[in-house]
Amino acid sequence: MSTITIFGSGNMGQAIAGVLARGGASIQHIRSAETEAQIEGDLVILAVPYAALGTIAANYGAQLAGKTVVDITNPLNFETFDSLVVPEGSSAAAELQKALPDAKVLKAFNTNFAATLASGTVGAETTTVLVAGDDAEAKASVIAAVTAGGLAAVDAGSLARAHELEAIGFLQLTLAVGEQLGWNAGFAVVR
Repeated sequence: MSTITIFGSGNMGQAIAGVLARGGASIQHIRSAETEAQIEGDLVILAVPYAALGTIAANYGAQLAGKTVVDITNPLNFETFDSLVVPEGSSAAAELQKALPDAKVLKAFNTNFAATLASGTVGAETTTVLVAGDDAEAKASVIAAVTAGGLAAVDAGSLARAHELEAIGFLQLTLAVGEQLGWNAGFAVVR
């Protein structure tokens, strides 16, 4: 049984932990405000707001070297809800990879709501987690953990695709905030 470390214990952190635990993983939770915890997992999921990524990278950079680090954030401007706050053409995941050059950064879970992860469905379809990153082995391990937990997963391509995944996450969040869809809804991948 593997250990997966999750920073954050909010709705998304708990929902992701539930999926991965169903697949047989042992879960270590670290609260994002902690600065000196020992990371146990080789797979680390950052289920925190975008603004916390820099602090985590600064406090845990040495421990994250060589590990697979999954960024789930959507770098939305929460004051206006009408733009992303990363440099044009970039993504939160790409910026995190710059801050953690010795880690294998992936983008995943940002196009899912906690309720669809917990229920395992979007409407009548199985919840699908889209995974982007440059390390094929790291992506395969996350995809295996997600599918072991009963969800579907798709390799969405290189880390450059995180830009598009964040655009999808941005659209989904703004639709939910605007009450155009519920927090138990979302986009489904039908094969």
